[in-house]
Amino acid sequence: MASVIKTRSSATRLLAAVAVLSGLVLGAAQAHAATPSSPTEAPAATAAALPVVNMEATVLAAQIDPRRADSTQTPGAHDSVLAVEQALQARGLLEARWVDGYFGTTTITAYAAYQRSLGYTGLDANGLPGTTSLTALGQGRYTITRQLSVGAKLQRDGYTINTRTQNMLTEAERLLGFHLTLDQGSYNPGGDPTSAGTHDGGGVVDINVDGMSSTTRTAVAKALRQVGFAAWVRNPNQGDWPWHIHAAAISDTDLATQAQNQTGDYYLGLNGLANHAADDGPRIPIQTWEEYQRTH
Repeated sequence: MASVIKTRSSATRLLAAVAVLSGLVLGAAQAHAATPSSPTEAPAATAAALPVVNMEATVLAAQIDPRRADSTQTPGAHDSVLAVEQALQARGLLEARWVDGYFGTTTITAYAAYQRSLGYTGLDANGLPGTTSLTALGQGRYTITRQLSVGAKLQRDGYTINTRTQNMLTEAERLLGFHLTLDQGSYNPGGDPTSAGTHDGGGVVDINVDGMSSTTRTAVAKALRQVGFAAWVRNPNQGDWPWHIHAAAISDTDLATQAQNQTGDYYLGLNGLANHAADDGPRIPIQTWEEYQRTH
């Protein structure tokens, strides 16, 4: 009997020891679970967000900056232009010293070289960023906001223009209360030599002013400016042409180089002619078609 009691006592002590040991192991596991993971065990950090390129600001800078006499940057465009220049530098098209947020002539030349690398020629490789080239350049480097589109080509008064230009003219007509008739349209390379190539690309039209008074001509130029055109009343004393209103749609991505230069000059208070004289049109706050749409 004593032997049996001794055996049971030993078994009891063994079970107790196992219980204690189990408790220690469980406690250690719980303590480990409550301890923060070491840096090497932390989940991998998510990739940093890509820079954002505002296409509206970038295209505007590409029109204005090359026309400046100094390196003043277009307000609101620095970060976007910088991201584009960094992408051009990464492709070996732009030296580091020109990566500065200023879309000057050197950046225009580099961007045109990139457009040619995509197979573009002529007006499609003039250094003014378009949606397709800007998107391709930014793959893995930046994202794009406020994209611009000129839409499809169409006919108006027997001339070719694009959808964006048509929408702008329609709104100007609404403001004026009467129809505007074209004397010349867009996409007209080799057309009127007095136009100096401004109508070779998109976004540029000449408005017929026959029968209009001086006051009405000025009102038309003002309405065109309100909706986003760089517009001037032209007279025979300025060149070998009749009275008309010349209008270039700011930030139209199909603008010929000469028309880009005119829109840049417009922002700098000039008349868009070779003499670089002061702007002789109605002075109103300058805005693009997209800016006008956001406020009306």
